[in-house]
Amino acid sequence: MYQFDISAADKADLYRDLLSALDSLTADEGDAIANMANASALLMQYLPDLNWSGFYRLVDDELVLGPFQGKAACIRIVLGKGVCGTAAATRTTQLVPDVHAFPGHIACDADSRAELVVPIVVGDRLVGVLDLDSPVAGRFDAADQAGCEALMAMLAPRIA
Repeated sequence: MYQFDISAADKADLYRDLLSALDSLTADEGDAIANMANASALLMQYLPDLNWSGFYRLVDDELVLGPFQGKAACIRIVLGKGVCGTAAATRTTQLVPDVHAFPGHIACDADSRAELVVPIVVGDRLVGVLDLDSPVAGRFDAADQAGCEALMAMLAPRIA
């Protein structure tokens, strides 16, 4: 049904194309779960070297597993715990080159080495986080952070 021409010439092009594709997928859909599901699938398909792509939703002051692609995952994460909980509590993106060096890292998948977690905020309300894991240490960089932050800024009101 959907076919996207995603460019991998460089990261700026890749994230520009991903932003356009995600906008197309979610623009006319009002269901937050459907939009998160398509977003996680799109990222897993087009971002290289991922072993997990998905969302944790804020429910009653804790993060609860949402739509994702990858191995079965931790279901609940306390705010302030692990990479996802830290991103949620501080509302700042966590770019972790080596998860084994992150104090309190929660190892849902022992194969994960690097992680990028972007908080999703609408107005002043935390909705949840985008969580990307990679089996490659140092997989994520500033371009990935900026690209994923732009994706979540666009998606945030469509999943709130």
